[in-house]
Amino acid sequence: MSTATYVLLAAPSGGAKVTVVFIIGLVIAGALVWAVRVGMRVMDREPDRPRADEQPHLPDTGAVREEREMREPDEIPLNNDGSPRLMPYELHHSGSRRGEDQKRRRWLPGSSGAFGSGGPGHV
Repeated sequence: MSTATYVLLAAPSGGAKVTVVFIIGLVIAGALVWAVRVGMRVMDREPDRPRADEQPHLPDTGAVREEREMREPDEIPLNNDGSPRLMPYELHHSGSRRGEDQKRRRWLPGSSGAFGSGGPGHV
């Protein structure tokens, strides 16, 4: 058999494969067109975007800024003297209160170090 015979034998099956791939491509393209049209219909049913006058705006006093304060934890008494234990409903809503000293603690060189950090710690 010559090369021409092989070409003639391979041509019909190759054409069928190309046709099948072309049909699959058409199905995928049709599915994508359908999905876009369905998405457009869904967007048409959604409410309109808010106009510029309906947008939120800053209060007359200006922007709200954050407030910093030093907090101290509420101490929970120990039950060593036989007094009744503290129940959950006796706790405050927040576990801390405003501290007496509102001065922020600053890092001082040579005065800090953590376990395993190699620093001398408080000296």
